[in-house]
Amino acid sequence: LLGDAAFDQVGMLLERRRYLFEALRKALAKLSGPDYAATGGDGPPAAAAASNMPSYAPGVTITSSSQKLMAKMGRKQQKKGVGVGKAAAGADLDAELELLQSLTWDELLSSEVGVKDRRGGSLWLGGMQFAMADDGGLATRNVLPKGTKRITQKGYEEVKVPAVQGLPAPTQDELVPISSLEPWAQAAFSGYKTLNRIQSRIFNTAYYSNENLLVCAPTGAGKTNIAMITVLREVAANMSNGTIQKDHFKIVYVAPMKALAAEVTTNFGKRLAPLGLVVKELTGDMQLSKRELSETQMIVTTPEKWDVITRKGGDVAVAALVKLLIIDEVHLLNDERGPVIETIIARTLRQVEASQSMIRIVGLSATLPNYQDVATFLRVNSSSGLFHFDASYRPVPLEMSFVGVTIANMTARNSMMNQICYDKVVDSLKRGHQVMVFVHSRKDTGKTGRVLGDLAAKNGETHLFETEGDDPRRGLAVKEVNKSRNRELQELFQSGLGLHHAGMLRSDRNLTERLFADGFIKVLVCTATLAWGVNLPAHTVIIKGTQVYDAKKGTFTELGMLDVQQIFGRAGRPQFDTSGEATIVTAHSKLAHYLGMLTHATPIESQFKSLLPDNLNAELVLGTVTNVKEAATWLTYSYLYVRMTKNPLVYGITYEQLLADPTLTHYCRDLIIDAAKQLHAAKMAVFDERTGNMFVTELGRVASHFYIRYQSIIVFNERLKEHVSWADVLGMISLSSEFENIMVREEELPEVENLIRQGAIPHAPKGGVENKHGKANILIQAYISRARVESFSLTADLMYVASNAPRIARALFEIAVRRKWNTAAGMLLELCKSLELRLWPDQHPLRQMEAALTPELLWKMEERGLTIERLDDMSASEIGAFLRHPAAGDKIRGCLDAFPRLGLEASLHPITRGVARIQLTITPQFSWRDRLHGGALRWWVWVEDPSVDRLHHVESWTLTKKMASEEVQKLGFTIPLAEPLPGQYFIRLVSDNWLQAEEVLEVSLAGLQLPSRGPPHTELLDLDPLPLEALGKEQYIDLYRGRFTHFNPIQTQAFHTLYHTDESVLLGAPTGSGKTISSELTMMRLWKAHPEDKVIYIAPLKALVRERMNDWGKGLCRRLGKKLVELTGDYTPDLAALLAADIIIATPEKWDGISRNWQSRGYVKKVGLLVIDEIHLLGADRGPILEVIVSRMRYIAASMNRPIRFVGLSTALANAHDLADWLGTSSAGLFNFKPSVRPVPLEAHMQGFPGKFYCPRMASMNKPAYAAIQVHSPLKPVLVFVASRRQTRLTALDLISYAAADERPIQFVHMTPQELTNVLSRVRDASLRHCLQFGVGLHHAGLGEGDRQLVESLFVTQQIQVGHQGAAVTACSLMHWQTMLCCFHCKRLWYH
Repeated sequence: LLGDAAFDQVGMLLERRRYLFEALRKALAKLSGPDYAATGGDGPPAAAAASNMPSYAPGVTITSSSQKLMAKMGRKQQKKGVGVGKAAAGADLDAELELLQSLTWDELLSSEVGVKDRRGGSLWLGGMQFAMADDGGLATRNVLPKGTKRITQKGYEEVKVPAVQGLPAPTQDELVPISSLEPWAQAAFSGYKTLNRIQSRIFNTAYYSNENLLVCAPTGAGKTNIAMITVLREVAANMSNGTIQKDHFKIVYVAPMKALAAEVTTNFGKRLAPLGLVVKELTGDMQLSKRELSETQMIVTTPEKWDVITRKGGDVAVAALVKLLIIDEVHLLNDERGPVIETIIARTLRQVEASQSMIRIVGLSATLPNYQDVATFLRVNSSSGLFHFDASYRPVPLEMSFVGVTIANMTARNSMMNQICYDKVVDSLKRGHQVMVFVHSRKDTGKTGRVLGDLAAKNGETHLFETEGDDPRRGLAVKEVNKSRNRELQELFQSGLGLHHAGMLRSDRNLTERLFADGFIKVLVCTATLAWGVNLPAHTVIIKGTQVYDAKKGTFTELGMLDVQQIFGRAGRPQFDTSGEATIVTAHSKLAHYLGMLTHATPIESQFKSLLPDNLNAELVLGTVTNVKEAATWLTYSYLYVRMTKNPLVYGITYEQLLADPTLTHYCRDLIIDAAKQLHAAKMAVFDERTGNMFVTELGRVASHFYIRYQSIIVFNERLKEHVSWADVLGMISLSSEFENIMVREEELPEVENLIRQGAIPHAPKGGVENKHGKANILIQAYISRARVESFSLTADLMYVASNAPRIARALFEIAVRRKWNTAAGMLLELCKSLELRLWPDQHPLRQMEAALTPELLWKMEERGLTIERLDDMSASEIGAFLRHPAAGDKIRGCLDAFPRLGLEASLHPITRGVARIQLTITPQFSWRDRLHGGALRWWVWVEDPSVDRLHHVESWTLTKKMASEEVQKLGFTIPLAEPLPGQYFIRLVSDNWLQAEEVLEVSLAGLQLPSRGPPHTELLDLDPLPLEALGKEQYIDLYRGRFTHFNPIQTQAFHTLYHTDESVLLGAPTGSGKTISSELTMMRLWKAHPEDKVIYIAPLKALVRERMNDWGKGLCRRLGKKLVELTGDYTPDLAALLAADIIIATPEKWDGISRNWQSRGYVKKVGLLVIDEIHLLGADRGPILEVIVSRMRYIAASMNRPIRFVGLSTALANAHDLADWLGTSSAGLFNFKPSVRPVPLEAHMQGFPGKFYCPRMASMNKPAYAAIQVHSPLKPVLVFVASRRQTRLTALDLISYAAADERPIQFVHMTPQELTNVLSRVRDASLRHCLQFGVGLHHAGLGEGDRQLVESLFVTQQIQVGHQGAAVTACSLMHWQTMLCCFHCKRLWYH
C-alpha cells in the first residue's frame, strides 16, 4: 500500500519503536494525569479542566475533545470504583489504548507543547499554538494581538485579528525634512516634505554610510523610498565638481516579479529623470542591447535575469560597474525562487572580495522571524545596518479576518466562499468603503463579479453597489465604458462592479483603475497583478480562495506569503483611512497556515540544496570555482550555510555531526562532491575525485547559459542523435525536467483530443494524450499552431510551456552545432524559429509580415500555391490579378522586397594540404525596414560536407542596417581539408530569426590543386654528443667551458656543416634548442676561413638586438677580441665603427636602408655571413623586408662574384624546402627538425575559451591560469604570456587576489622581508612595485630598462615565482624574444 519508498521509513520506525512507545505513553499520561486534568485546585476534574482551557475572550472557555473524553473515561472508572489515572493493575494498558484510539494527532501534540500561556490565553489551530499578547502588540513570534476572536459559524470558522495599536504620531523632530538633503537630491523627492518615521530612522545609515542594509518592515511602510535614499547615496559618491560621473557606476534593483519591476522602473525613472539618470527594465519581456545597457545607470531586473547576465561572464563590464545591489522582497529566500537570490548575492559577495571593490547590498523585506540569519547572509552589521519594524509601524493599522470554510464538497465550498465574500463586501459598502476582491484566474474575475451582482439582486441590495447619479462626471464615465470592446466590463459596470486582470487591454485596465480611484466603481474584482503592478489602495481587500494554479508544478498550490502580504498591503488608504480591513477566505485546513504566516511563526529556510548541481555548474562556467575546496568555500557564502549551522536537522544534519564538525566543512565538501558527481554523470563537467579538480565542458557551458537543469541534460544525452526528426525532437523537449510537473487532468482530455482533431498537432505525440510528456508535446505544437485553448488550467500550462520551450530548443541547437551535426543543427534552428514566430516551416514565409498583410491574403497565397519563388517572377499587377485583389499586389511586392535575402559568392584558397581559406562576398538583396528588421539581423554561416553530413565551420555573423546600405560585405575563415577530397562543400547562410531566409552556395572541390607534399622533417640521429674539443681551437673551447661540456644532439648533428663548410644553412628547430650557439659556430668558421669578412646578424626586434649585444659583448667578442656594432633606429654608429666592426647586429628595416646603396658602402661589400634569426617571420608583417634583404644580398654576391653564406634560424617549418631553395641552401645544409625534438621534454595542456569580446574573455582565463599554476607548478618558476601591456597588470592583480582568497597571499615570494624591501626600493613603476610584493613580476616594453632588468634578475634567481609578459605588435611575447629565462611552467593567455 505504501510503495517501495516506505521500506526505509518502516525500518526506521522499527529501530526506534522503544523510544516511540515511551514517548507515546508519556503523552497519554499527561493527558490522563492530574497535572493536565486539574491545575491543583480542589474542584472536580471537569471544573479543573475548564479552568485549564485556553481563553479567547472574557467569559468564554472551550473544552477540547480530549478533555471530554477524559471526563467520560473518568466517569467509567468511578463506576468501577477506580480513580482517574489510578487504574487497577493490568487495566492501564487497555485504558491507554482506548484513549489513543479516540484522540487526534493535534491533541497528542498539544500535550507535548504544554498547557496554555497564562499571560493572556492562547489559540490552537492545526497543531499550532498562538499565544495572546497582553499589550496589543505583535512583536514576537506566534503571538496574536489582544482581542483576537474565534467565531464558529455553520460551514466556516473565522478568526478576527484586531488592528495592532499604532505608534503615536511622530513629532517633527523625529522626521527628516526633505529640505535637509542637497538641492540636487531633493528633486527625487518632489512632493514630499519629510520622510516617514521608518525612513527617518534609517536615513543616517542609508545616506551617510556605505554599510550593507537589511530593512524588515510591513508592506506599505515606504521601503521604496529607503531604496531611493541608498540610490542617492551612490549618486553622491560618483559626483565630481557637481557633475554625475554616469559611466563610473551602475545600480541594480532586483524585483521578484515582472509587474513589480515595471512599476519600479516607472517610479524611479520619473524621480531620477531630473538628475539625468537612465532607468531601464531588464526582464524576460524587456531586453536591452549592449549599448542600452552601457548607457543605463539603474537596471531594474528579476532574479533569474540578473543571474543569467552575471553567470555568462560576457557582461563582466556591466557587473564590474555595479556599486549598489538592491534586493526587494528578500524573504523570498524561503520560496522556490530563493536559490536564485542566494546565487546572485553569494556571487556578488565573492566579487567584492575577489576584486576588492565596494558593492553595497541592500535587502528589503517584509517582517521576518529570523531576520538576524538573513542579515548574517547579507553581511549586514547587526548593530548598525539591521532594521526590523513590527506591524505597529504600518502607516494604516490593519484589521484582519481569517475565514476557514469547513465544507468538504467542492461545489458547496465554492458557494459558501461566494456567500462569505458577498457578506464582507456588503458590510464594507454599508459603512461607505470601497472593496477589492482578489481571485486567482482571469476567468474567475468575471465569474465572481456576476455572482456578487446576482446575490445583490437576490437580496435587494443592488443600491449599495451603485454610485450617486447626480455626479456630473458619471455620464462621461459611462460614455468611456461604452466605448470599450470588453462586454464583461460594460455589463459589470452597470452593477457598480469592475474587473481587472492582465488579459485585458491596457486601455481597459487604465480605465478601470481611473474609475475605481474616482469612486465610480465601488467593488473591483481583480487578480494579484493589480496588487503588484499598480498602486491602487482600497479600505477593504478580500482574498477569495487561496488555491492558485502553478503551471511549473502542474497543480494547484496555496497562495504564497509574498502575494498575501502584497495584497494585504493594498488595504487602507494612507491619506483617507485611519484603518484598513483585510479578509482571506480559505479552506479550514489552511487557516493555521495563513495565521502562522501573519505571525511569522515559521523561520524562512533555504531551498538552495535542491538546485546545488545547477548553481555549481554556473560557477564552474563563470570560472569562480575550479575545485572542491573553492566550491566548499563558495557554499559558505550562501543562506543555506547560515541556516545549516542554526537548524541542522532540517537539512539532514544530526546534532552529533554538528558537534563533530562545527563549521560544517566536511558536510559542505560532501554536498559539493555529490553535486560534482551528478554533473560528471551528466557530462556537464569533468570531475577528478583524486585531486578534487573540476573542469567545465561545452555541455555544461550551454546548460549554464540557457538555464537548463542537469536532469534535462541527462535526457538530451540519451536522446539527441545526429539524425533526428521533428517528432523525435518535440518528444525529447517534452521529456525535459522543466515539464516534469505538468499534470494530466480528466476534465482537460476532451479539449486536448479536440486540438488533435483540428489539425493543430501535425506530429503525433509520443506517449499519447493521457501521458504528461505527451500533453507537453501537444501544448508545444498547439502553441506553434496558435490554437485556441479554453480551459484555464490548460491555458496556464500552455503559457508555461511556451515560455520554456524556445529556450530549451536554443540550447539543443547549440549542442548540435558544437557537435558539428549538420542535419540536427539545421532542423533545430528551424524549430527555434518556429517557436519564436509561432509558425510552422511549411507555412508561407510572408506570414512573418502579418502586420502588413491580412489573414485572408495569406490564406489565398497558401491555397493557390504562390510560393515565394513564384512571387519573385511576378510583377505587382500580376500578383493582384492572380489573387483577384488588385490593391494587394503592391503590398505583397513590398513585402517580398523586404524579405531578407543575400547574394553569395565564394573563393577557396588552399593554405596547406589540410587547411583552406574561404573568402565570402555577401551582398544584401532586400530593402531594410526598421519595423521589420530592427537594428541588426543575425545569420549563421556554416560549411557542410554532404559526404559525411558534418559541419566543418560554424560562426555567427551580424548584418547591421549600415552594413546593408554599404552593399558588399567580406567574410573570411579557414576550414579543414581531408584527403581524399569530397566532391563539394556547401556554404549556407541561414537567418537566425526569419524562417525560410537562407542562401546556399555549392563550392566544388574537383580539380582543386593542393600544395605539394613537403619532404619529411629531418630525423634526429642517435649520435654521441660531440665534446667541446671538437672545435679544435683552445680559444673557442674556452668560450663555452664552464657552461657545458658537450654539444646537444641538434648541434652535434649539424656541427660538420656549420663549422667545417661554407654551405648556406637553414636550421629549423624548437625554441631552446641552442640555435644561437649554432650561429656562433658559423661565425667561427668565417673567422677561421675568411678572417677579413664581416658578420651581419639580423634580429626582428630591438629587444633581441639588445639581448645579442649584451650577450656577445660580454662573452664572445670580449674573449675573441672581435668588435661588435649595433645598428637600429635607436643607435646609428659612425662609418669608422662600421668599417672596423666584425659583427653588425641590425634590425631588418635598418639593414634594408643601408644595403640599398651597397655600391658606395664598402662594409656592405665585405659581408661574408648573413644570419637571419626567426626567419619564419617571413610570413608575417615584416616578411617583405626580409625578402628584399636576402634577394639583395644574393644579388650583391652574384655581382661581385664573392660568395655570401646565408644562415636562417627558425622554428620547425612546414615548407622548409621552399625556403631553403630561396636561400640557396642545398640538402646538406637543410636541418628541419620536428617540433617535438626538444632538449627538455614539453607537456602541453590546452583550454579553449568562448567569447567574442576581448576583455571578458581574458578575464575568464585568469582563474584557470591560477589553477594551472597550482596543479602543474606550485613551487617552480612560471611565465604567463598575455597579449597587451595592460593585460599584464590585470592578470597579475587577479592572480594575487586568487592567492589571497586561498589564504596564501605571498606564496610566490621566495625571499626574506628585508630582501623584498630592498628590491621594492629600487622599483620605479608603481604597478610593478605592488605586484612584486606578492612575488609576481611584470615585463613589457612600457617598463623602464632598470625595472625590466630587475624583474629578469629576480626571476632567474627564483626570488619571484611568476612572471607576466606583455606582447609586442607581432603577437609574440616580448620577453620570449628578449631574454633566455628557464621556467618549469609556461602559461599563455591568448586568443588567435
